[in-house]
Amino acid sequence: MSSSNSRLSDIFSTVRLRKSISSLRSKAGSIKSSKSRKRDSYSSYTPYTVYQQTMYPTILRDADVTRKLLDAISDAPGGRRSVSRLARTCKAFYEPALNVLWRELDSLIPIIALFPAHLLKRVRRPGLGLTKAPVEEDWNKVLAYGERVRSITYNERSNNIAPSIFPILDECRPRTYILPHLQQLIWRAETPAGLSRCSMFLNPELQDLILEIGTNFKQLDTFLKDMSSRTHLRSFSFTSPTSLPDSFTELLHGQNALEKLVLVAPGALSPGIGKWTSSLPKLHTLQLDLTGRSVIAVEGFFDDIPSGTGYATPSDDGSSDSGVFSEEDAEIDFTEIKKSSLRLTGHLPSKAAFSQLSQLQLSGEAANIAVFLKHLTSALTQLDLVIEDPPEKVDWQDLSTVMCERFGKTLQSLRVTATSASRFSDLVRSTSRAEPPTSQLSLEHFTTMPSLIRLEIDLPESIIFHNSDLSHLADVCPNLEVLKLCPVARFPSSPPQITLQGIHPLTTHCKRLHTLALVLNARAGAETILTSRKVSSRSLLRLHLGHSWVTDPLHVTILLSHLAPYLDNLKWFHEKNRPGFVEANARTWATVWEYLPHLQNMRLVERQPVVENVIAPPSTSEKSIDATTATVDQEVDATPLTVDSGIQSTPTLVDRLIDAKPDLLSVFVEAAPVVVEQSVGTEIEPEIQSEVKETMEPLEYENPRDDERPSYFITLPSIISGIVSSACKTFFLLPLYVPARVLDMSLAAYHARMGTADAKVMDIEKPSRSNTDSSTSSAELLDISPVCL
Repeated sequence: MSSSNSRLSDIFSTVRLRKSISSLRSKAGSIKSSKSRKRDSYSSYTPYTVYQQTMYPTILRDADVTRKLLDAISDAPGGRRSVSRLARTCKAFYEPALNVLWRELDSLIPIIALFPAHLLKRVRRPGLGLTKAPVEEDWNKVLAYGERVRSITYNERSNNIAPSIFPILDECRPRTYILPHLQQLIWRAETPAGLSRCSMFLNPELQDLILEIGTNFKQLDTFLKDMSSRTHLRSFSFTSPTSLPDSFTELLHGQNALEKLVLVAPGALSPGIGKWTSSLPKLHTLQLDLTGRSVIAVEGFFDDIPSGTGYATPSDDGSSDSGVFSEEDAEIDFTEIKKSSLRLTGHLPSKAAFSQLSQLQLSGEAANIAVFLKHLTSALTQLDLVIEDPPEKVDWQDLSTVMCERFGKTLQSLRVTATSASRFSDLVRSTSRAEPPTSQLSLEHFTTMPSLIRLEIDLPESIIFHNSDLSHLADVCPNLEVLKLCPVARFPSSPPQITLQGIHPLTTHCKRLHTLALVLNARAGAETILTSRKVSSRSLLRLHLGHSWVTDPLHVTILLSHLAPYLDNLKWFHEKNRPGFVEANARTWATVWEYLPHLQNMRLVERQPVVENVIAPPSTSEKSIDATTATVDQEVDATPLTVDSGIQSTPTLVDRLIDAKPDLLSVFVEAAPVVVEQSVGTEIEPEIQSEVKETMEPLEYENPRDDERPSYFITLPSIISGIVSSACKTFFLLPLYVPARVLDMSLAAYHARMGTADAKVMDIEKPSRSNTDSSTSSAELLDISPVCL
């Protein structure tokens, strides 16, 4: 609930934001005409875009969540008006809000008000009728909103719709069904004409039909036949003071998918109705009225139900004569006599019927209800009893025993209320200011009901309960979650018998009890209760005390904070115009509610566990270990394992030819001759000859002997001879020496590479040959030095 409330607050804050934005925009409209620049800047203000980005993904992401949220808003006081405003405020909420607003209508007036205003006699009162028949264009809005309607109610007794409207709607409607998706129809008619108007709303999608009609309906058979042929209902309720038609079961024979059936009319307990209802395969909810019926009539409801076991009657074997009486007495039927005798002795067996029934509501005397429950063998989970108050003690005891014996293991909800006649009597007594009569309704007749979750008893006279009743309930119903024991009862003169301390068995044994509503006498608690931690309940959250008595607010608050330290909702009657109101009690309970939160906080603080930092010494233990070594003598056979193996290895020879191409290399050699200056005595000869051999050997110049010198040899000084020798070398020998030296070096490099390649190719043919020759030859070719003269 806290999360839903926070979401609702967010929505309403968004609505207020939207309204403030619209007001700002309306104020800005007057400024826009004079300042266009401001108009452009204001149009860029987009708080609604921010709203769409923040609200739309979180709330409107799931349509089912949005619908539930809008349902919660509509259920609050003034909720439908809030949903309507929300639909007009935001476009994102427009469609979901309209679906919620138009889903359930309590009248036909909203549908009629959708016609154009010129067709209505009075716009503010559409139910007065139409001035003329609508044309096809006038139906557009009616048909559009009619698609959203899922449930509608019509009450002829309210007289808020003129009967002349229905013929116009029936004759001028553009399609067969004005409300094509209608699923639930509640029709309350007082006249046959009012019942006949229901036919235009019986569409094929209708699932639930609730009929409440008056007396003197002669054409009821015709209506039921038409209704059964046009619909396939899931739930059917018929309430009328008029008896059911004799052919009721034949008219509704096609409605075999009924899951819920309510028959409150004379003739509903006939054997034919009992046989038909028991044959419905999906029926799980049944409501019958047993008021004013005899026990024999209740028994007759099960007469025609087939059963494997049952009592034997004189007519069971096909003959009415028992062999004792004469032929004149053979026409006498002793069936009812046999039933009465078996009923008195308690040997009347029940018949297995309504095996799928899980929810049952019966109204009438407690004795009739007990007889009806004895014939049921289904596993009921919810039982609603509307009894005449006060019931007879014997009948109430019998009813309590039957409920617990037959449905104690499966019953989850039990509700006991009073009939309308009993409540009317109590209303008359309250207006006369007379002392209301009271009686005790004992709960000690209940036996074990482990599955019971909800127990509600609301009777006007049987309002006296004792602390022993609460203690017994805590023992037999340990899983109770909701307990209400006449929370609106009045005790003007004498205090209630239940005390605030008396609820401690419920808080102790019922660990799931969260809602408790009863009238008690609040007094101070005893010391044994205040010092016991077991009586405190962690689950009790809501306590409704009604007209409870209270004296000392402080002591009551102390006891209440101890019994329910987590209580967050405390209610009591504080209306001065309510019958039985006592102002002193209301004022004291207000003081209790003011003190309670402070004492609850103190209780919870006191009960917090005390944490102490105690260092526990490490635990030690002494153990002895046998450390005697064991020696073992063993012999090991260590004979090595040898294996002779041979391997045959044959090399694989491959002949290959290699195409070797020499790499050419260009080398530049600086051939600068070494010049040596020397003074030598020379003789001038008339003819100088020089020879260059092919083998590039050093040149030799033969000096002629002195005796062979020509006669023209002239002896020159040494300086002059040196100059002449240098000039000869420079101008005659040097031009011839440099090209020869460069050529010899190039040929030597070439022969060196060729020699290396030939050695690799011819390695197989001449393995003994080495590269020394080539290297030597290359060296010889390169080792050429000029002879300086």
